[in-house]
Amino acid sequence: MTMTPSLAEMAETYWKHGFLTGVPVLDPEELERATEGFSRLEREFGLEYAQYSLHNVHLKYRWVMSLAIHPKVLEPIKGILGPNVILLDSRFICKYPIKQKSHEAACESQKPVLPYVAWHQDIRYWGFEGGSVASVWLALDDVDRENGVLQVIPGSHHQGLLPHITSPNPGNMLTANQEIPEHLLNTSEAVECPLQAGQMSVHDGLTVHASEPNLSTRRRCGFVIRYVPTSAYPVQDPDRPRTFNATVLVSGVDEYHHFPNNAPNLQ
Repeated sequence: MTMTPSLAEMAETYWKHGFLTGVPVLDPEELERATEGFSRLEREFGLEYAQYSLHNVHLKYRWVMSLAIHPKVLEPIKGILGPNVILLDSRFICKYPIKQKSHEAACESQKPVLPYVAWHQDIRYWGFEGGSVASVWLALDDVDRENGVLQVIPGSHHQGLLPHITSPNPGNMLTANQEIPEHLLNTSEAVECPLQAGQMSVHDGLTVHASEPNLSTRRRCGFVIRYVPTSAYPVQDPDRPRTFNATVLVSGVDEYHHFPNNAPNLQ
């Protein structure tokens, strides 16, 4: 029988390796409600929009906010960041399955560009100082190698911020289309973070990570939630331009007030 690690053990693992994975969060009923909620968003906005553009909708939908403040999400986060925590940003990210192509469209020149996420560090895109960012991937679908599992390089967060360049390959889902040059990385040390639907992974903002295209016939969807301690503060950095208009205090007290508390009144 596998023993569930304590919060202290999880925090120790996180700071040593830069990530956690396979953390159970949603029970079957909660997962069903979440997947039904996301299906409604797919129908309302369409699959192309739902792939990457459902950004900070925790301010609009009560069921989405309930995921971001779920006790089984926040307890490990508080163990990592401390008791006073701000929800910085959220986004649904989906890699939809490959559509079957006709024989006529099967030639090399007509192969579709498959979405992937290049090797990068989240902190490269976030203009703040004063604390770490912890990024949660809460799986709404099972995630494995075939449908584009998250890959991380353990311990890479100890290297500090690495240079990022424009990616030469089409299909990169990162908004800035950047990547870390592979000669700076030891990708042979990368590990996969497979998840069952309802589980989460967490990685540090400096942890180098990526994911390959979805080569399966199954959707790969997750809810990405980013948290910072209340000690963090925004900076005006032209190299990391970012506005923070969806921040919410989700645990403890905010003695600093560096970010506005945009807690919505959701009925």
